[in-house]
Formats: sequence, C-alpha cells, structure tokens
Amino acid sequence: MTQAEIKLCSLLLQEHFGEIVEKIGVHLIRTGSQPLRVIAHDTRTPLDQVKKALCVLIQHNLVIYQVHKRGMVEYEAQCSRVLRMLRYPRYIYTAKTLYSDTGELIVEELLLNGKMTMSALVKKVADRLTETMEDGKTMDYGEVSSTFVRLADTHFVQRCPLVPATENSDPGPPPPAPTLVISEKDMYLVPKLNLIGKGKRRRSSEDDAIGEPKAKRLKHTTDNKEPIPDDGIYWQANLDRFHQHFRDQAIVSAVANRMDQTSSEIMRTMLRMSEVTTPSGAPFTQPLSSNEIFRSLPVGYNISKQVLDQYLTLLADDPLEFVAKSGDSGGGMYVINLHKVLGSLATATLESVVQERFGSRCARIFRLVLQKKHLEQKQVEDFAMIPAKEAKDMLYKMLSENFILLQEIPKTPDHAPSRTFYLYTVNILSAARMLLHRCYKSIANLIERRQFETKENKRLLEKSQRVEAIIASMQATGAEEAQLQEIEEMITAPERQQLETLKRNVNKLDASEIQVDETIFLLESYIESTVKRQ
Repeated sequence: MTQAEIKLCSLLLQEHFGEIVEKIGVHLIRTGSQPLRVIAHDTRTPLDQVKKALCVLIQHNLVIYQVHKRGMVEYEAQCSRVLRMLRYPRYIYTAKTLYSDTGELIVEELLLNGKMTMSALVKKVADRLTETMEDGKTMDYGEVSSTFVRLADTHFVQRCPLVPATENSDPGPPPPAPTLVISEKDMYLVPKLNLIGKGKRRRSSEDDAIGEPKAKRLKHTTDNKEPIPDDGIYWQANLDRFHQHFRDQAIVSAVANRMDQTSSEIMRTMLRMSEVTTPSGAPFTQPLSSNEIFRSLPVGYNISKQVLDQYLTLLADDPLEFVAKSGDSGGGMYVINLHKVLGSLATATLESVVQERFGSRCARIFRLVLQKKHLEQKQVEDFAMIPAKEAKDMLYKMLSENFILLQEIPKTPDHAPSRTFYLYTVNILSAARMLLHRCYKSIANLIERRQFETKENKRLLEKSQRVEAIIASMQATGAEEAQLQEIEEMITAPERQQLETLKRNVNKLDASEIQVDETIFLLESYIESTVKRQ
C-alpha cells in the first residue's frame, strides 16, 4: 500500500462519509486487521463512534471482519474497494446507458446505501421517478421490478451473503460474529414479490392535506406495518460485472480503431455471448463457433456467413492476437485472448504517455526497445536514426523516469565496464505499476484542487443557493416576473461571472478525474491479469 493510495483513500472517505469514518478507515488501511477496542484506543475515538463508523464501512463493503483464533473479532479495510468509489459516476452512467433512467436510479441507490432489499429499493426508485414526471403521471412498481430483474439476470446486481439457517437454530451460545455465506446459484436469484402500487410524490404541506400531526401519522403508519416479503434478502451492485463491461467496451473500441466497424461489431457480439459464461478474471473467453456467432449477430446487420468467416480469419491472423482459433468444429471455434488484449491496451497507454511527456522521438525509441526486447545504446541510435547525443539524452531521461530499464550482462565475474554489455529493455509490468502510482497521485491532486476551489468560493456558493431557493419558493406561490427579476439581481454581474468561472473549473477537474480513472482501470486490469498468470 503506497502513500499515494492511502492519501487518495483518505480523501475519498472524507468526501463521502465525513471525518470520523475517514479516521477509522485510514487507520485500518495503515495498520491492517485490528479488534474494536484497539481501534478505539489507537484513534482516541469514543467506542460508540467507532462502532457506528465500522457499521457504515461494513454496510458499503469497505471493511470486512473475521473471528480470530483467540475468539475476538478483527476488522480489516478493503483499500481496493475504497478506490472503487472513484468510479461511482461511471457505474451509474453505464446503468443509464443500458437500462435507461430506471436502471440508473437502481444502481445509484445501491451505491449510496451499500445494501438494500429489493422491495425497499423498488419503492424508493418509483418515488424518485414519480417526482420527475409531469403532474398526474406516476411510475408503477412493476416497471421498476422488471428493470431490477434484468439487472440481476445480466449480473449487474447480486445478492449479499446471508447468515445460514443452521447457525440461527443452534441452541449453544452465539458466535462472536456471524458467518455469511451464499451459493453461486442463489447469487442472482430474484425473489418472487407481488409489488403492487405506484410511486408517491413528497408534499411540503402534508399535515394540512391530511389534517393530523406528522408525529401521530407516523405512529399510525408504524403500527399498521405489514411484514416485508423479502426481509433479510439484501442486494448490492456487482462491481466486477461493471468492470467486465468497461473492459469489453475498451476491446471493441481498440478493434474499431485498428480495423473497421464490422470487425468491432463481430468482437462485440463475441464478448456479449461470453458475458455471463466467462468469469471476469479469466485469461480467455469460452470457445465460440462461427455458426453461433453468425446467429447472434444483431438483427439487420447484413453480412453473409462467408464474409463473417473472412473477418474471423483476419482477426485470428492479426499480429496482436486478440482472437485465436481453438478448433474446427461448428465452422471454426474462436476464443478472445483477454490477457493479450489487456497487455496491448496497457502498452498503448504507456506509449501515449511517453509521447505526451517526452515527445515523438522518445516514443520512437520506446517502441523500438519494446519491439526488439534488448538493445545496446549504439543499436538504438542506428535503428531509430537519431544522432548519438540526442539518443543518449532521451534514453537517460526515460531511464530516470523508470519507463525503460538498463540491464547489465558481464562477460567476466568482476563486472568491469569495458567487459560488460549494457542493454536497454522495457518491463511493461513495472512501468504500468509506476504509471498507476502516478495516476493515484494525480487524482488526489485533482480532488484537493476541486475542494480548494469550492472552499475559496464558499460564501458566493451559499449566496447563490439562497437566491435560487427564494426564487423557487416565489415561483411556487405565483410571484410576478418583476419580483423574480429583483431577487435575481441580488447576485451582481462580477459575482455571476465568478460563479461561471468556478463552474467551468470544477467541470474540468471532474472530467480530468474520470479520464485519469479510465487509465487507472486499464493499468489495474493488466496488472491483475499478469499477476494471476505468473
């Protein structure tokens, strides 16, 4: 765990959950597994506050617990899961793209709450959608339920592990902490719920409309509570499935850039067929026959079987080896080499960074060393056709930044420089780790800059919010245009310009965060895939 990652985790926890949760979370990230009382003692935080902070972290899957052999419960932070909070906007946008506004709100609520029952989630989403609709229109629970079922069928949401029934029925003393388990077949099994109803709108004057105090009405509703049909069955967003989708999108985009749109559509079809059958960390997809791929192509995509076979042969013969032929049955069996694809994407990212950072000549040398594996300095100068002095400067510059490495091969045991070969090489894995570390530092800097910009203009932002609230309340009561204009003029022209500048800067910083996170995703996927194969 590097200092850059710890700092980024600290910023994310503080932004999402506040100071106390951030203090407990960062302490666990730094120290590893610790029992409750040790956490309270080391952080000098009251025990009840530590308990609440741990509850929040466990609810959002940021901390796990296990029973130590001595019988005490230890808590351990999941740093990688904390860093996933960077990607929340991307998860929500993906759900919106695939399953419209309903899917977007389902995933958003699950990410905001960590875990929720299906019945509570459907009602909450239906209420939120109803509020955005025109007067007289409401969202039916059935529509939200059907979208939820589609999300579960495609594994974008999954059940949380439960306490097994045998543990509850055991007459002995309860264990220090429950053991949560779930079988693979039940993970995406949606309970059969008969949710009948429509979303409700919130009313500001509910007391007047109903004619009884809010406290009395609340007591009345709690007394008549019906048992929840899916009580105890909680759901969460399946982030690995979202990552699989991001990876597939990156592969399709890479094939489209290298070949053409038809090749990318064939690749998209193969990936879609393998979505649920191939585990997210597998190096290859399941073998797919040419006949199956032809039948699964989108309706209206007019290419013949013969043309499809030609494209598949072209993809299999490509030097990048994205697709490999694994057999001849069913018109030819093909697999996608996911490890090779991630390696190519990570290499392209490194080349792009070298070009942006050091210029096109350095990028030429970097690609040359990548291609030839090992080169002496004189060979680099000759192959790259760059003068000796310039080539030496560029090599040392990239060497100092850890993009390339220098390997010594001595002819004699004394390592005398005159009898030693000095070869330049590129280790993609170590370069990817170095770049990933820099990306974490960049994101932390972007978050700190955004917070600084907001803090500097805090007074102006509060004034703007007050004015907007006054205008909204006056519009609701049917105020005249002149009155609204007078309220709007409370914010002067220079202040309005300052607000526009702030909005533009914050939008740029947000966009930069998302772009850096895309690079982080590619590098993390490549490193994870490579480590699994070693």
